[in-house]
Amino acid sequence: MSRFPIGDERKVVMSIFDLDIYRATRELVRNPLTMQRARRWIRPLASVLLAATSCARADVVTDSNARAAEIASKIPGTPPAVRAMAIVQVSVFEAANVITRRYPDSSRVKVMAPSGASLDAAVFAATRTALLKLVPAQQAAIDADYQAALRLLPESREKSDGIAVGEQVATAVFEACASDRAVAPNTYRPHGAAGAYVPTTSPAVPHWGSRRPWNMTSGDQFRPGPPPSLTSEVWKRDLEEVKTFGAMNGSKRSVEQSAIAKFWEATAPVVYWPVARSVSNASGRDITDNARFLAVAAMAMDDALIAVFDAKYTYNFWRPVTAIRNTEGAGRDAGWLPYVDTPMHPEYPCAHCIVSAALGAVLQAEIGKGPTPALTSSSTTANGAIRTWSTVGDFTQEVSMGRIYDGVHYRNSTEVGRTMGQKIGELAVTSLPKATP
Repeated sequence: MSRFPIGDERKVVMSIFDLDIYRATRELVRNPLTMQRARRWIRPLASVLLAATSCARADVVTDSNARAAEIASKIPGTPPAVRAMAIVQVSVFEAANVITRRYPDSSRVKVMAPSGASLDAAVFAATRTALLKLVPAQQAAIDADYQAALRLLPESREKSDGIAVGEQVATAVFEACASDRAVAPNTYRPHGAAGAYVPTTSPAVPHWGSRRPWNMTSGDQFRPGPPPSLTSEVWKRDLEEVKTFGAMNGSKRSVEQSAIAKFWEATAPVVYWPVARSVSNASGRDITDNARFLAVAAMAMDDALIAVFDAKYTYNFWRPVTAIRNTEGAGRDAGWLPYVDTPMHPEYPCAHCIVSAALGAVLQAEIGKGPTPALTSSSTTANGAIRTWSTVGDFTQEVSMGRIYDGVHYRNSTEVGRTMGQKIGELAVTSLPKATP
């Protein structure tokens, strides 16, 4: 694996995922521009040409995913943002599949597509419709992207039919999810002795484990056993490790370990989706197959968060900062702080680990026995730094270690999270099998 500073390398790698560049390329091919009009596209187009030897241009499904992830990541709170991406990607898959019929037995909606309906228009419209319902505060950005995309398609009955299909499908998917219990009263009861003060900030999504999943039977389907006993050797090992490597001050982290920690402080969908697009950008892939792949990945990650919050609020296990400050004896450090801010929900199991492992299982199933492309992403919490992994296992393992280096998770919790995520990802893959060639 490698790490690069933000700069020209980032522009080369990330520009291939940028919907604006996709539009610019199409526009230049179809409508030669004067140099004055084209000047603003020269740098990004140069980046595309430089990247072309290692990364094929994305299709409309992959392009739309990149923009949707950016917009969904503006939703306050990671679980709602991950749910939003699942609704978007399922909408895109259903819209594409209604038109291409690559997966005749996989439809979740009852929408008929007129013959010849535009696949591109359907994808654009499904993305826009779902995002407008989920992130109305971003309407200006959503509509700007949508109108710019539609301008590349000639006016025709096929275009109008595709738009209608996308809008109908996204509306149906959104309405089906309206009763999934994503919105519920916060009834969490802080633990404390009568009369004793406890911090009063409300913890994150205590109801999330009771949501209706996409593929699991319920949030507790993969609920693990309890965290290790506080007298066990596993607990002693894990506490000492996170105390040593996860501290803000006086840590034994290396420079590279600190870089990993800062990278995986990020939680929003925008840090995970580039990894998926590393696969969907491969040359020769079918558009509907890509839509299916991204929908499966989205459902797996959303179900993973349902499962992990079910377990978190079942066990209410303490975070390292609480344990280290309150441990009796020589191990106690009343001034210990983690390297990053501790998330406002219980520790066990690790949410980053379950999400990355669920995605990893979907990635591995999609790659199969073929070569693994370079898996790449960037992180807003690491000043835009880019990291690359040569295998799916390298990716999921780094996420786990990053949360230990962050000082917010114990090793056992990361291992349990990865095991849960693997099962959830495998379930998602079987819930929407690949089409027969």
